[in-house]
Amino acid sequence: MEILIKASQFILSLSLLIVLHELGHFIPAKLFKTKVEKFYLFFDYKFSLFKKKIGETVYGIGWIPLGGYVKIAGMIDESMDTEQMKEEPKPWEFRSKPAWQRLIIMLGGVFVNFVLGILIYICLMWVYGEKYLPNENVKDGIWVQDELAVTLGLETGDKVLSVDGNTIKKFNEIPVEFINGNNFVIERNGQRIEKEIPVDFISKLVDRDKDAGNFILPRYPFVIAGVSEGSPNKDGGLQAKDIVTAIGEDQITYFDEAKAALDKYKNGETTVTVKRGEEIVTVPVKVTEDGKLGVGLGVLSPNDLEKLGYYTLANKSYTFMQAIPAGLQKSWTTLTNYVKQLKKIFNPSTGAYKGLGGFISIGSIFPSEWSAYSFWSITAFLSIMLGFMNLLPIPALDGGHVVFTLWEMITGKKPSDKFLEYAQVVGFVLLLALLIFANGNDIVKQFK
Repeated sequence: MEILIKASQFILSLSLLIVLHELGHFIPAKLFKTKVEKFYLFFDYKFSLFKKKIGETVYGIGWIPLGGYVKIAGMIDESMDTEQMKEEPKPWEFRSKPAWQRLIIMLGGVFVNFVLGILIYICLMWVYGEKYLPNENVKDGIWVQDELAVTLGLETGDKVLSVDGNTIKKFNEIPVEFINGNNFVIERNGQRIEKEIPVDFISKLVDRDKDAGNFILPRYPFVIAGVSEGSPNKDGGLQAKDIVTAIGEDQITYFDEAKAALDKYKNGETTVTVKRGEEIVTVPVKVTEDGKLGVGLGVLSPNDLEKLGYYTLANKSYTFMQAIPAGLQKSWTTLTNYVKQLKKIFNPSTGAYKGLGGFISIGSIFPSEWSAYSFWSITAFLSIMLGFMNLLPIPALDGGHVVFTLWEMITGKKPSDKFLEYAQVVGFVLLLALLIFANGNDIVKQFK
């Protein structure tokens, strides 16, 4: 059921983005009286799931969910209709239009993607506002989760201050800042320390177990989820949702402090003090020979942690006018982060190429339960990503057509139809190779 919910959201989001992107080409083409022969969601090689001709345009849905297209008369595009190009140009064809009109038609899809992403972010800020954990409110530092954080030179209790000179304002931004960054500054025991991010950090991040969470978290209280079968405290006084505040004489604020305290009582007995609702209860316990109580670690929501006084969350609300600059800033941050990550993908030494994902990776970022906020937030991100990707100067993408058109406008020389045909083929081969590689990565990850 979870897979179905994720897949449904992915298909809905992708369909919305494709249709609007293609409308970005379709509308200016029609405004400039250019004939549009087809408008398709998904590709229709050999046959269509649905098609209907309205006026001069056939509207349809293909069976290959790899994108969509508008077939504009007199243009070398996905259809590779070279027969049409052998005929004399007609006034309604793309190739007969002035270069500035062709440029607008080609940029229309990208323009819609960027505007859509910005509008969604503005609306999200206006309707939902922002709720997050300010980094400055993590007074007692981070909780190191695994070896990856250790390779960065991090220790539990460190405060991450900045990455590449940019002050960290939101705690949840730290992982992506490490992915994009080259160096960082921490505070440890009152001292500021600068460290380099290993060049292969992303490679190690990708190679982790696929179920691994964030490599660092805010420090977390010792919340008991329940007593395990076979635990020496199975029939003792510990209960689910108890929060351990002391072990023996040692006061415990965070879970990571428990190990050192429990080690003192290995294969012995002591007491633990727990907060149970509004009560403080002392419970006698037995400690195993490896220094454990035999209990599971429970989970508290950020709101619960705030109520208990561990952290103070920021909760910002925006009027519509205030949401405009906030949404623009969010869009810009999303775009710049994506560009930084793309640069690292093209640097083999980072190993970031191993994290390149296809449809499975994109689909997996949608939640397993419907959430309007998550759906629209992810859709905004994908819209901006799609807009930037289509701007890349690769033949077969909008950016490739734009480069050739700009060349014509600057030099006054139009590339020949034969050159454009060859360029389109090269572009398709590059995109197909990228598609195979990205989705191949997805398949390999499933067997890790």
